Amino acid sequence: MARKIRVLVVDDQKELADELALILQMDEDLNVVGTANDGFEALEKIPQEKPDVVLLDIRMPNMNGVVATSRIKTEYPYVKVLILTTFDDSDYILNAINNGASGYLLKDIGGDALIRAIKNAYEGDTILPSKIAKRITDAAKNVATDREIKLMRAFAMSDREVEIALMIYEGFTNRQISSALRLSEGTTRNYVSSIYIKLNCENRTEAVQAIKAVL
Repeated sequence: MARKIRVLVVDDQKELADELALILQMDEDLNVVGTANDGFEALEKIPQEKPDVVLLDIRMPNMNGVVATSRIKTEYPYVKVLILTTFDDSDYILNAINNGASGYLLKDIGGDALIRAIKNAYEGDTILPSKIAKRITDAAKNVATDREIKLMRAFAMSDREVEIALMIYEGFTNRQISSALRLSEGTTRNYVSSIYIKLNCENRTEAVQAIKAVL
């Protein structure tokens, strides 16, 4: 690797932040440029420390990881954000999925896997453990039943098309849909094209408007 990946660790539990920083600093390709206790402090440190990747706890006081991710990606779009979460945080994850995070990591992840995930995120990959992906889709299904019926009736969509149409409505990108549903990006594009035809629209903005009109 030409230069070390600069990492900022953000967690309101200082001991955990320091422990994560110590683990990451042991890898020759990573350089932990600092730690922060919440989203506000992270936003203050980013222009000073210039991290490539921010490792961000999703549950924090003052500014949680959902809001912080949105602010970071708006103000510093080149910074990759990896969210640390627990298995029970699917409600937060559903709210955060469209804010630009490069992925989600369970807090019980091992050191080697954490280091590998940071490197992969830096290279542009989306990190979504299978347990989290399943929890996201399960949670989405639980709240979407009524909306699914409305879309099926209005546009004669298949079950899979309805599932993807609702994810488009919630702000998922094609890559995030592919990761969550374990589809190839080509298959996802084909589904999206079919959905556009049934909605009689040409782009995501028009699709969201068409879906919103019947929900």
